[in-house]
Amino acid sequence: MRDGDRERFERVMLPHLDAAYRLARCLTRDDELSQDAVQEAYLRALRYFGSLRDDDARPWLLRIVRHACYDLLRREQPAGSTEEFDEETHSGNAAQAAVVVALPVNPETAAIERADGQFIRDCLASLPEEFREMLMLREVDGCSYKEIASLLGVPIGTVMSRLSRGRRMLLHRIGERGRGQWTGT
Repeated sequence: MRDGDRERFERVMLPHLDAAYRLARCLTRDDELSQDAVQEAYLRALRYFGSLRDDDARPWLLRIVRHACYDLLRREQPAGSTEEFDEETHSGNAAQAAVVVALPVNPETAAIERADGQFIRDCLASLPEEFREMLMLREVDGCSYKEIASLLGVPIGTVMSRLSRGRRMLLHRIGERGRGQWTGT
Protein backbone atom coordinates (compact mmCIF):
# COMPACT_ATOMS: atom_id res chain seq x y z
CA MET A 1 0.00 0.00 0.00
CA ARG A 2 1.34 3.42 -0.92
CA ASP A 3 1.76 6.15 1.71
CA GLY A 4 -1.00 8.23 0.09
CA ASP A 5 -3.39 5.27 0.23
CA ARG A 6 -2.50 4.64 3.85
CA GLU A 7 -3.14 8.27 4.75
CA ARG A 8 -6.47 8.22 2.90
CA PHE A 9 -7.45 4.99 4.68
CA GLU A 10 -6.67 6.51 8.06
CA ARG A 11 -8.49 9.74 7.20
CA VAL A 12 -11.59 7.98 5.86
CA MET A 13 -11.84 4.92 8.11
CA LEU A 14 -10.52 5.81 11.56
CA PRO A 15 -13.32 8.30 12.38
CA HIS A 16 -15.72 5.34 12.29
CA LEU A 17 -13.82 3.20 14.81
CA ASP A 18 -16.22 3.97 17.68
CA ALA A 19 -19.29 3.16 15.54
CA ALA A 20 -17.62 -0.07 14.43
CA TYR A 21 -16.96 -1.09 18.02
CA ARG A 22 -20.50 -0.18 19.16
CA LEU A 23 -22.01 -2.30 16.40
CA ALA A 24 -19.67 -5.20 17.15
CA ARG A 25 -20.46 -4.96 20.88
CA CYS A 26 -24.17 -4.89 20.09
CA LEU A 27 -23.93 -8.00 17.92
CA THR A 28 -21.50 -10.09 19.93
CA ARG A 29 -22.38 -8.94 23.48
CA ASP A 30 -18.77 -9.66 24.37
CA ASP A 31 -15.95 -7.15 24.73
CA GLU A 32 -13.18 -9.47 23.59
CA LEU A 33 -15.11 -10.78 20.57
CA SER A 34 -16.05 -7.19 19.69
CA GLN A 35 -12.42 -6.14 19.67
CA ASP A 36 -11.49 -9.15 17.54
CA ALA A 37 -14.32 -8.44 15.09
CA VAL A 38 -13.35 -4.78 14.72
CA GLN A 39 -9.71 -5.70 14.21
CA GLU A 40 -10.69 -8.29 11.58
CA ALA A 41 -13.03 -5.79 9.91
CA TYR A 42 -10.35 -3.12 9.68
CA LEU A 43 -7.92 -5.62 8.20
CA ARG A 44 -10.51 -6.59 5.60
CA ALA A 45 -11.29 -2.93 4.94
CA LEU A 46 -7.60 -2.20 4.44
CA ARG A 47 -7.24 -5.16 2.09
CA TYR A 48 -10.23 -4.09 -0.05
CA PHE A 49 -9.94 -0.33 0.40
CA GLY A 50 -9.38 0.12 -3.32
CA SER A 51 -12.93 -1.08 -3.98
CA LEU A 52 -14.46 1.77 -1.93
CA ARG A 53 -16.11 4.04 -4.49
CA ASP A 54 -16.56 7.22 -2.47
CA ASP A 55 -15.56 8.74 0.84
CA ASP A 56 -18.81 7.75 2.61
CA ALA A 57 -17.10 4.81 4.23
CA ARG A 58 -19.30 4.29 7.29
CA PRO A 59 -21.95 2.00 5.72
CA TRP A 60 -19.24 0.10 3.86
CA LEU A 61 -17.19 -0.40 7.02
CA LEU A 62 -20.19 -1.30 9.19
CA ARG A 63 -21.21 -3.95 6.66
CA ILE A 64 -17.71 -5.43 6.98
CA VAL A 65 -17.93 -5.26 10.80
CA ARG A 66 -21.29 -7.00 10.70
CA HIS A 67 -19.93 -9.84 8.57
CA ALA A 68 -16.84 -10.15 10.78
CA CYS A 69 -19.06 -10.41 13.86
CA TYR A 70 -21.22 -13.11 12.35
CA ASP A 71 -18.13 -15.02 11.20
CA LEU A 72 -16.68 -14.92 14.73
CA LEU A 73 -19.99 -15.85 16.33
CA ARG A 74 -20.39 -18.84 14.01
CA ARG A 75 -16.95 -20.06 15.04
CA GLU A 76 -17.61 -19.44 18.75
CA GLN A 77 -21.16 -20.81 19.13
CA PRO A 78 -22.16 -24.45 18.94
CA ALA A 79 -24.61 -25.31 16.18
CA GLY A 80 -28.28 -24.79 16.99
CA SER A 81 -27.79 -22.18 19.71
CA THR A 82 -29.41 -19.22 17.94
CA GLU A 83 -32.23 -17.10 19.35
CA GLU A 84 -35.47 -17.36 17.41
CA PHE A 85 -37.92 -14.47 17.09
CA ASP A 86 -41.37 -15.19 18.49
CA GLU A 87 -44.05 -12.97 16.91
CA GLU A 88 -46.56 -13.35 19.75
CA THR A 89 -44.06 -12.53 22.47
CA HIS A 90 -42.82 -9.36 20.80
CA SER A 91 -46.02 -7.87 19.41
CA GLY A 92 -48.11 -6.63 22.29
CA ASN A 93 -49.13 -3.26 23.53
CA ALA A 94 -46.02 -1.30 24.28
CA ALA A 95 -45.71 0.64 27.48
CA GLN A 96 -45.39 4.36 27.04
CA ALA A 97 -42.33 5.99 28.52
CA ALA A 98 -40.74 9.41 28.44
CA VAL A 99 -37.06 10.15 28.61
CA VAL A 100 -35.82 13.30 30.27
CA VAL A 101 -32.34 14.50 29.44
CA ALA A 102 -30.65 16.91 31.81
CA LEU A 103 -27.13 18.21 31.99
CA PRO A 104 -25.22 16.93 35.01
CA VAL A 105 -25.07 19.68 37.60
CA ASN A 106 -23.36 17.82 40.40
CA PRO A 107 -21.75 14.42 41.06
CA GLU A 108 -25.00 12.93 42.33
CA THR A 109 -26.85 13.91 39.14
CA ALA A 110 -23.99 12.58 37.02
CA ALA A 111 -24.11 9.24 38.90
CA ILE A 112 -27.87 8.97 38.37
CA GLU A 113 -27.45 9.67 34.65
CA ARG A 114 -24.77 6.98 34.36
CA ALA A 115 -27.11 4.52 36.08
CA ASP A 116 -29.95 5.53 33.74
CA GLY A 117 -27.67 5.02 30.75
CA GLN A 118 -26.76 1.56 31.98
CA PHE A 119 -30.44 0.82 32.56
CA ILE A 120 -31.22 1.72 28.91
CA ARG A 121 -28.22 -0.27 27.63
CA ASP A 122 -29.39 -3.32 29.61
CA CYS A 123 -32.90 -3.01 28.19
CA LEU A 124 -31.50 -2.60 24.67
CA ALA A 125 -29.21 -5.61 25.13
CA SER A 126 -32.21 -7.75 26.06
CA LEU A 127 -33.88 -7.23 22.67
CA PRO A 128 -33.64 -9.81 19.89
CA GLU A 129 -30.61 -9.19 17.69
CA GLU A 130 -32.41 -7.90 14.58
CA PHE A 131 -34.10 -5.13 16.58
CA ARG A 132 -31.10 -4.34 18.77
CA GLU A 133 -28.93 -3.96 15.67
CA MET A 134 -31.45 -1.68 13.93
CA LEU A 135 -31.82 0.57 16.97
CA MET A 136 -28.06 0.77 17.46
CA LEU A 137 -27.43 1.73 13.84
CA ARG A 138 -30.19 4.34 13.73
CA GLU A 139 -30.38 5.82 17.21
CA VAL A 140 -26.78 5.53 18.38
CA ASP A 141 -24.76 5.75 15.17
CA GLY A 142 -27.20 7.99 13.29
CA CYS A 143 -27.29 5.92 10.11
CA SER A 144 -29.99 6.91 7.64
CA TYR A 145 -32.72 4.46 6.67
CA LYS A 146 -31.07 4.15 3.26
CA GLU A 147 -27.67 3.38 4.84
CA ILE A 148 -29.20 0.75 7.12
CA ALA A 149 -31.08 -0.85 4.23
CA SER A 150 -27.90 -1.02 2.19
CA LEU A 151 -25.82 -2.26 5.11
CA LEU A 152 -28.25 -5.04 6.04
CA GLY A 153 -29.41 -5.86 2.50
CA VAL A 154 -33.10 -5.32 3.28
CA PRO A 155 -35.74 -2.97 1.83
CA ILE A 156 -36.23 0.43 3.46
CA GLY A 157 -39.75 -0.64 4.48
CA THR A 158 -38.23 -3.47 6.50
CA VAL A 159 -35.89 -1.01 8.19
CA MET A 160 -38.81 1.26 9.13
CA SER A 161 -40.90 -1.66 10.35
CA ARG A 162 -38.13 -3.17 12.47
CA LEU A 163 -37.24 0.22 13.92
CA SER A 164 -40.85 0.83 14.88
CA ARG A 165 -41.21 -2.60 16.46
CA GLY A 166 -37.81 -2.35 18.12
CA ARG A 167 -38.69 1.01 19.66
CA ARG A 168 -41.99 -0.37 20.97
CA MET A 169 -40.23 -3.42 22.41
CA LEU A 170 -37.58 -1.21 24.03
CA LEU A 171 -40.24 1.01 25.60
CA HIS A 172 -42.04 -2.11 26.83
CA ARG A 173 -38.81 -3.46 28.39
CA ILE A 174 -38.11 -0.10 30.01
CA GLY A 175 -41.64 -0.05 31.44
CA GLU A 176 -41.40 -3.64 32.70
CA ARG A 177 -38.04 -3.13 34.28
CA GLY A 178 -39.05 0.21 35.74
CA ARG A 179 -41.96 -1.53 37.48
CA GLY A 180 -39.64 -4.30 38.71
CA GLN A 181 -41.26 -6.96 36.53
CA TRP A 182 -38.38 -7.50 34.10
CA THR A 183 -36.77 -10.91 34.14
CA GLY A 184 -33.89 -10.06 31.79
CA THR A 185 -34.97 -12.57 29.17
